[in-house]
Amino acid sequence: MMGARKPVVEVRRSQRRRRTVSAYRDGERVVVLIPAQFSRAEESEWVDRMLARLAAREGRLARSDAELRARATRLIKLYLAEHGTPAVPASIRWVTNQNGRWGSCTPADGTIRISHRVQDMPDWVIDYVLLHELVHLIVPSHNARFWALVARYPKSERARGYLEGIAAASGTPLTD
Repeated sequence: MMGARKPVVEVRRSQRRRRTVSAYRDGERVVVLIPAQFSRAEESEWVDRMLARLAAREGRLARSDAELRARATRLIKLYLAEHGTPAVPASIRWVTNQNGRWGSCTPADGTIRISHRVQDMPDWVIDYVLLHELVHLIVPSHNARFWALVARYPKSERARGYLEGIAAASGTPLTD
């Protein structure tokens, strides 16, 4: 197996920049912005660190519907196995037209849609949003049974807090 080709890196030093480092892609090249006073060793360390961050971000952005289905299958096995077929969605996909909610489910036809805004969030938050929608296939409403099933996910409260923080910071009113 061949490794990924390392991109061409352009380092730009700035007298005005004191502590921050940033990087972005410019076509096939990666531009890394660093403070002028950084040593060559610090430059090398930060270039490697920023390349890793860009690769991680781009990996998250490349999440596919197939990966979402595989994630759902894993969550069903871990938290909803006793519910069998009713917990399995007929279709599941990322969508770009949901700005007032993180995901949605139509239990009547078994479809689940997850907002593209969740794609760049940590895996444990994506798992929570997905499990929340999977539980709707079993319990359509937000009653006590629904929340008991969602609570099987160990990071459910943490993920809810994360999503509430994102919504508050962005000024996005969300529906539950």
